Amino acid sequence: MSVITEFTIPAEAFALEHTFQQVPDLSIEVERLATHSREWIMPFLWVRTKNPETVETPLNEDPSVESAELIETGDDVAYFNIHWSEDVQSLIDQIVNQHGIIQEAEALDNLWYLKLQFVDQEALQQFQDYFHDKGYSFELQRIYDGTARKEREYNLTPEQREVLVTALEMGYFNVPREAQIGDLAEKLDISTNSVSERLRRASANLTRNTVTVSAPKADSETG
Repeated sequence: MSVITEFTIPAEAFALEHTFQQVPDLSIEVERLATHSREWIMPFLWVRTKNPETVETPLNEDPSVESAELIETGDDVAYFNIHWSEDVQSLIDQIVNQHGIIQEAEALDNLWYLKLQFVDQEALQQFQDYFHDKGYSFELQRIYDGTARKEREYNLTPEQREVLVTALEMGYFNVPREAQIGDLAEKLDISTNSVSERLRRASANLTRNTVTVSAPKADSETG
């Protein structure tokens, strides 16, 4: 059974510490490619900052980067082709060697947020052991079944997912609103109090498991 893990790593233990020191308001999103080449696992970066033209020099001076080529730039974003240093490549190799896939990689405030999928729990454990052996600092945020239905990934109960989907389809989230709580209650054949409660808990679970970094509570909101 595959497992997905989400964890954070300080830039000093992974990549771009120097760049973050030079450009403190920097945020980064890695564009991942499906490839078997170690050099093309994380080859492109979307970089956001108030002055994107100031990022190219710090990137090329960063010890974790072999070279950085500016491809295009906009008002507050720049797109780079990155060749990583051997240290970063070694960590990427370890992920691949343990049959891992980098699903998401983002960085903000000198901290990386990684979402990795491994073929099984043993592969994940071996990767974690590698981290500890190398003395890397990281904080595990979540581990969950990689084959779970999406609602379980986000800790939604079937009832919570149903009320969210119904609300979306009926225009409850539109501006101006096209449906009210009573309309949802009638559609789902439940009380208005139940609709309101499920919407609040579903929204809390979605927010906790999508846009926040801290680990979710052991007992998620149910109902």
